[in-house]
Amino acid sequence: MSNSSAGTRSFSEKLDLLAEVAVKVGLGLKPGQELLMTASTESLGLARRITEQAYRAGATLVTTLYVDDAAALARYRYAPDQSFDRAPGWLYDGLAAAYKNGTARLAITDANPALLSNEDPEKVGRANRAQSKAYRPALELITRHAINWTIVAGATPAWAAAVFPNDTPEVALGKLWEAIFSTTRINTADPVAEWSAHDAGLQRRAAFMNEKRYASLRYKGPGTDFQLGLADDHLWLGGGTTAGNGIYCVANMPTEEIFTTPHKARAEGMVTATKPLSHQGTMIEGIQVRFKGGRIVEAKATRGQEVLQKLIDTDEGARRLGEVALVPHSSPIAASGLTFFNTLFDENAASHIALGQAYSTCVRDGDKLSPQELAARGANDSLIHVDWMIGSAELDIDGITAGGTAEPLMRKGEWAVELR
Repeated sequence: MSNSSAGTRSFSEKLDLLAEVAVKVGLGLKPGQELLMTASTESLGLARRITEQAYRAGATLVTTLYVDDAAALARYRYAPDQSFDRAPGWLYDGLAAAYKNGTARLAITDANPALLSNEDPEKVGRANRAQSKAYRPALELITRHAINWTIVAGATPAWAAAVFPNDTPEVALGKLWEAIFSTTRINTADPVAEWSAHDAGLQRRAAFMNEKRYASLRYKGPGTDFQLGLADDHLWLGGGTTAGNGIYCVANMPTEEIFTTPHKARAEGMVTATKPLSHQGTMIEGIQVRFKGGRIVEAKATRGQEVLQKLIDTDEGARRLGEVALVPHSSPIAASGLTFFNTLFDENAASHIALGQAYSTCVRDGDKLSPQELAARGANDSLIHVDWMIGSAELDIDGITAGGTAEPLMRKGEWAVELR
């Protein structure tokens, strides 16, 4: 841990501290574990620091897989048509094998949010579907929290330009780094202690919701009039989780949400997104969908309509919900006033829902249930898991009891019940 005070730390010290917190708090990495990391070539500096911290924590081997924007664009411009129905199954099989053997997982999210926005939506959709199918065995281990894993962010020029379009590249990059440091509590006197206190607060809120045992949630706001049933035996989670390998980890850094599994057949009404969605290098804006019987029956977007349609056509489960999360509008990320065009951040600025695969850990004893037993409790199954934001300062949410009584849960985007 840096000996400098929070106000005098250099950029290099902050980057080292981010890496240290990611390994010690995010992953909870244990001596003797291997680590598998993914990052873009733009995040080489942060990846190297995380590698150093992992070895200092006792990792036996750190393996990093890098992706490159230029190479990704080359595929869309020069590859034969059949390329877009292919994915390196051998690679994803290897990831799943690593996780089964107890390897920890860390992802550095740093993507250009509009990288593929000018590419053929048909090809983008096909490539995403092929990747989702190949990644499925590994994704199931992640959604079951079989291993300790976490996601952290690294600022890149393309991402910074999207968030701060009116600044010079150097200024924009510096501002994005500072936003990352601030929202991940690196700018505090003792980030590890701050994370511990924050985690405890999220755990208290999740415990409150588990005591309430609401049958459903009702949302009302501009463009949203929606009721969402919760899965049978659902569990609310927030902050850290003890993975199947017994290691406590905080999967998202930052995180401001509590979340659970909705019932895949119990969503009714209209929902309007309050923030744009950056998905696999394409931007989708102005999302509005209508649910009936738990399934999307109408979907439109003001930008990225074709990509949205391809997304929900991935499989039957892609039109149903796998997660619901509650986030107060006063969260530090929302308070920053920034739209990050990155789900890790934007989902923690607003209450949100996710299309696709459910987290089995959000069902009581879910890690012990078969896929059929999870489905019987209402948990959704899909190749995808895509979060999009529906919360705002104008959204009201009620918790609906099993007897049908509505209780105020959030008003104007804030918790209606204070906890101590």
